[in-house]
Amino acid sequence: MQFIYFILAGVLGGILAGMGMGGGTLTLPILVLVMNVAQLTAQFANLIAFLPSGTAALFVHVKNGLVRKENLIYMLVPSIVACVGCSFFATEANGDLLKKLFGGFLVLVAVVSFVSKIAKEVKKS
Repeated sequence: MQFIYFILAGVLGGILAGMGMGGGTLTLPILVLVMNVAQLTAQFANLIAFLPSGTAALFVHVKNGLVRKENLIYMLVPSIVACVGCSFFATEANGDLLKKLFGGFLVLVAVVSFVSKIAKEVKKS
């Protein structure tokens, strides 16, 4: 029965990754909170799943003209540097700390989304 949750995490993560919204936002909580997978293991699984899904999504977005290639370098280089640095941090950090940091990130995303929606509604009226 557990495999259904892994499939669900993969499908939902793939949907979000395909839309460019980061599949790990759903994949990690499902793996950690529902499946009781260790935080570092869940992060590793998410990274492994991201490689093919992110690559496929990138090709589709490039094909559809949604990627401004001239600006890629400005995002790509800092992203790679931050990813490598944070990978070293994550392997040394306590799993509970990583859970708290990711939870804080999700709360921040929710608050920013909520405030942005309210601001747009106020601006319309």
